[in-house]
Amino acid sequence: MNESALKTPPPTEVVELDIGGMTCASCAMRIERKLNKLDGVTATVNYATEKARVEVPRGLTTEAVIAEIRKTGYTAEAPAPPTAQASGAQGEGDAEDGELRTLRHRLIGSVVLSVPVILMAMIPVLQFPFWQWLSLALAAPVIVWAAWPFHRAALVNLRHGAATMDTLVSVGTSAALLWSVYALFFGTAGTPGMTHPFELTVAPTDGAANIYLEVAAGVTMFVLAGRYFEKRSKRTAGAALRALLQLGAKDVAVLKDGREERIPIEQLSVGDEFVVRPGEKIATDGVIVEGRSAIDQSMLTGESVPVEVTVGDPVVGATVNAGGRLVVRATRVGADTQLAQMAKLVEDAQSGKAQVQRLADRISGVFVPIVLALTAGTLGVWLGAGFPVAAAFTAAVAVLIIACPCALGLATPTALLVGTGRGAQLGILIKGPEVLESTRKVDTVVLDKTGTVTTGRMSLLAVRAGAGEDETEVLRIAGALEDASEHPIAQAIAAGATSRIGELGSVESFENHEGRGVHGIVDGHLAVVGRESLLDDWAIEVPEDLRAAKLDAESAGQTAVLVGWDGAARGVLVVADRVKDTSREAIAALRRLGLTPVLLTGDNATVARHVADEVGIDEVIADVLPAEKVGVVRDLQASGKVVAMVGDGVNDAAALAQADLGLAMGTGTDAAIEAADITLVRGDLRAVGDAIRLSRRTLGTIKTNLFWAFAYNVAAIPLAALGLLNPMLAGAAMAFSSVFVVSNSLRLRTFRSRTTGAPRATTTATEPARQLERA
Repeated sequence: MNESALKTPPPTEVVELDIGGMTCASCAMRIERKLNKLDGVTATVNYATEKARVEVPRGLTTEAVIAEIRKTGYTAEAPAPPTAQASGAQGEGDAEDGELRTLRHRLIGSVVLSVPVILMAMIPVLQFPFWQWLSLALAAPVIVWAAWPFHRAALVNLRHGAATMDTLVSVGTSAALLWSVYALFFGTAGTPGMTHPFELTVAPTDGAANIYLEVAAGVTMFVLAGRYFEKRSKRTAGAALRALLQLGAKDVAVLKDGREERIPIEQLSVGDEFVVRPGEKIATDGVIVEGRSAIDQSMLTGESVPVEVTVGDPVVGATVNAGGRLVVRATRVGADTQLAQMAKLVEDAQSGKAQVQRLADRISGVFVPIVLALTAGTLGVWLGAGFPVAAAFTAAVAVLIIACPCALGLATPTALLVGTGRGAQLGILIKGPEVLESTRKVDTVVLDKTGTVTTGRMSLLAVRAGAGEDETEVLRIAGALEDASEHPIAQAIAAGATSRIGELGSVESFENHEGRGVHGIVDGHLAVVGRESLLDDWAIEVPEDLRAAKLDAESAGQTAVLVGWDGAARGVLVVADRVKDTSREAIAALRRLGLTPVLLTGDNATVARHVADEVGIDEVIADVLPAEKVGVVRDLQASGKVVAMVGDGVNDAAALAQADLGLAMGTGTDAAIEAADITLVRGDLRAVGDAIRLSRRTLGTIKTNLFWAFAYNVAAIPLAALGLLNPMLAGAAMAFSSVFVVSNSLRLRTFRSRTTGAPRATTTATEPARQLERA
């Protein structure tokens, strides 16, 4: 590349902005439309993550974009750099907790004050003299203070000529309060002994004799409950990034003048040499300059078999040194490391997600303008017909009040709470209502191999004894020798031997040969266990039957370990990442749901094909690097597929975020769990089918709830417009719709798992659920 090309600035710059003040999906759409009207700007605003991704052309500054967003009525600022995010994660959480705490205080206050108001209005025996004035004293703080977020949002919407459900809630509750105040001070509603009789007759009423405080307080309380649970579900929108950034080491032992000095990871520079002891995380990407070991890269690559490394081999930060002492020279630090790049992939995938439109907001886009038009029309018709102003305003306000559906606030949170509660009993943690939409059209399920379809741990699968040899003796001697080694394959052999034959023999003169195997004396026998090259060093010839068994295992993608003693090869031990017992049943369940399973792995094609054949998967995508998994998901989406991704490793986090529906195994890493939409606590692949069925059932329940939440009130609008609305009828419609919504939601408790042996109560999932509470 020539020098002039290097000096040429890019035509556009991608800017990530944190957006504040959005209350619904229509807010995100408004900001997006506003930004896209600017010359050369392409913007995507995500309501779920409260972020904007903006392509800014040359000549337009980020400050100008932020100013445009602020003119629209929202806040915007550039996010802190990754290192600051990591170090300030706690502070960010505190700020988010403060916002959630304020909302919780409003909800608690509204519940305490609203319940007595509703009870007094609905139960005539509680209507003591001057009860209406106590109702005003209790309801006014609810409608003014607790409902302030809705009033503020309505004002913002008004300035920009828009209307959302916040508009309807604000106008309806305000109208109910103002009319009740008018009736109390200037009408007859404030007279001692005034009651709301329990009757559902449809007849003209004197608006100045009735109050609607219970409707306004009840609406505020229920809608606040919905907003609170929504905010809780969005609370961990940035937790995937923090989980990834916190995976790395926090400090590092740097070599300076031959001495080790431990410093914070932020002070590490390219070219520094640092020490990594067995069991420690590698601080950053680098090259080994001293030592040899086995590196556990499963956290990043998903590869179950540790990789043997020596001088000159590259290593990746956040992987674990499973063997000897290493000295590593840093080649990439900070934002250039593979871990930081994976965090960026997760952020990009989350920011690029399709915006989720709340069903209530979609309906309100049509419903709210119609109600406001009907209110104005009712007022105009009554005045035009020559009726008194008080009667005309009574009818118009009644339309506003009855059109504000209090059950709307219950429609989503009750179904979500019951559905997610039932899911928790089955080991399924659903993050929020936006997740349910994703399950409806999913047709392809991409499955990570390691830790998802397989156990993710090396296991002893088979023992092949040579001619005339005893399998038990081969396993006993090999297990005793390998029990003295810390290598993961050695530990798998030792564990398998202990579980099959019990007590192992004693070992003397043990010696480890890095990357090749071990030797030692077991019960008087000089034994060698490891690669064929190690047996060659001891002049031990491998017979054809054992060589054939070794080749068969390797052709199936398994690891073959040779065993010999007293100068002769005695057997072959076959070790591999074992397929979970329930995986085949899980794949069959997904097919019954009309879903196409795809196996995606970084392992080689031979291993992947063998696993796929064992569980019944036809399509396999193998030899995929961590960063390429996102691309695979994108390619499937581009071909018209609606993709669910199931994974458990850090290498799956970005793909989980990119997929239309992300499901993380609860036995996996925090980064995968935070990036996913659904967490499967049990680590049982069969729970994927259950999660999709439960999500679809819950979404169907929410839709039914929303329909009836509007239906009861819409049916009563004509009565209000004709001046026939009895306050008791309005209260009954509110109560009946709420009872229906709650009862319909409780039906989700009957959901049953179709898998055998699935937990039926929370006792089996309590501890994992507690650990995954943040998800």
